[in-house]
Amino acid sequence: MTNDLTDNLFSLIKSLSPSEKRQFSLYVGRIGVNSDSKFLNLFKILSKQKKYDEELVLKNTNITKQQLSNIKAHLYKQILISLRLNPAHQSIPIQIREQLDFAIILYRKGLYKQSLKLLDKTKATALAYEEKNLAYEILELEKIIESQYITRSIENRAEILIKQTEELTNLNQISSKLSNLSLQLYGIFLKMGYARTEEEAATINKYFETHLPEYEFADLGFKEKLWLFQVHLWYSFITQNFLNAFKYSSKWIDLFNDNQHLIPVHPVFYLKGNHYLLESLFYLNHTTTFEKVLHRFEDTLKNPKIPDDDNIASLSFLYLYENKLNLRFMKGEFHGGETLVEKIDQKIKRFKGKIDEHHIMVFYYKIASLYFGDGNNKKCIEYLGKIIQNKSLEMREDLMCFSRILSLVAHYEAGMDYHLERLIKSTYKFLIRMNDLHEVQKEMIKFLRNLPDVSPLDIKDEFRKLHATLKQYEDHPFERRAFLYLDIISWLESKIDNRPVADVIKEKVNDYAR
Repeated sequence: MTNDLTDNLFSLIKSLSPSEKRQFSLYVGRIGVNSDSKFLNLFKILSKQKKYDEELVLKNTNITKQQLSNIKAHLYKQILISLRLNPAHQSIPIQIREQLDFAIILYRKGLYKQSLKLLDKTKATALAYEEKNLAYEILELEKIIESQYITRSIENRAEILIKQTEELTNLNQISSKLSNLSLQLYGIFLKMGYARTEEEAATINKYFETHLPEYEFADLGFKEKLWLFQVHLWYSFITQNFLNAFKYSSKWIDLFNDNQHLIPVHPVFYLKGNHYLLESLFYLNHTTTFEKVLHRFEDTLKNPKIPDDDNIASLSFLYLYENKLNLRFMKGEFHGGETLVEKIDQKIKRFKGKIDEHHIMVFYYKIASLYFGDGNNKKCIEYLGKIIQNKSLEMREDLMCFSRILSLVAHYEAGMDYHLERLIKSTYKFLIRMNDLHEVQKEMIKFLRNLPDVSPLDIKDEFRKLHATLKQYEDHPFERRAFLYLDIISWLESKIDNRPVADVIKEKVNDYAR
């Protein structure tokens, strides 16, 4: 418990900007007696430390070891209070909660009419900004006051409050069921990725239909529609229905465009909606539209309506740079990506602790794919190694499986085939263990296993045979997912025609554009 408190306090202090540290000092200094307080001295010491050093803290303050835990807890609380008072953190939900707290104080002082007047005004704000859970809390307090002190301010006051409560209860229940379903589908996607078989797709479909609550679309508010679109989006991604994913991500963005005042209130959802719109366009291979939406998204990040905080900064990096990599894949621009990769590596270090391991591994896979397309196979292997050697990664089984497949191909391309047989065996065992051995993977492993015995004169014939075999799976509802991770068809065509894989992909992009 003490270690958790120390880690939390230290990381909180290190996350403070210079202006936030300045404000904390002013906040504490408003009371003269605090100027030399133990918790302020602790704050000053910890602010200067790069790594927590308890001995140094005890040596440079008059805090005893027995007092330290309580003073840390007090300092932690005071920093949070200071941040809450910071105008930069004054979001609509925080302002509503503050007004609700004031109304409770007025109620306890016996100032019932003042309390009800403030509650009514705050409730209107909560409903306008789709904060229905807070509006429900306000209604409950209104009912308590009305049952204790009959104001007679409005005729049929009780009936009005009851009707409002029933409406909010129904909408909050729908919202809760939809958010639960969205989280569950997201969890499934993180665990296994896309549906791999008809049986898995049928299981997902049954789960989706069973848990989707009944609703009348016309009765839904912003929040309920947002969760509904998100639920359909995850269902579409898992079942590889990317046209539907585009449809619901577009609805998601349109919902915000119709409710511009809610962008600053729910900036994370707004950014996510843009990201999923780009992701669906990526899988649909609509390069021109993708590029337009990406530029628009980059401009959106400069919008003053989007709050400027650490959470938004890390998400902006995640979504913007992942899609910058995707655009390079779509256009076949594999060469000259070193500057982009360097920026990504720097930002991964900067946002360490704010980005989960899964998303970092997705970055590494995309960077590896970029180097593979550029013919830099050793760099490709280096980044794939970060995924393959990560023993703690238990999410996106498909990502781990295809990392190993791409690693095999990169080892072959780099001429590092002296231990290819061992790699093939370990990859084969891994795929079986993951229950992820599909026809495309079987053909790839069989091809690579037989390569050492193939005469150089016959190698192109072997590439042609594999190309013909895999081409039939390109539009298969479940086998095609292999090509979402690795454009093996273009790679084979590059080997057959003796030209860079980037040129093959560029040619396809140009043909599609025509």
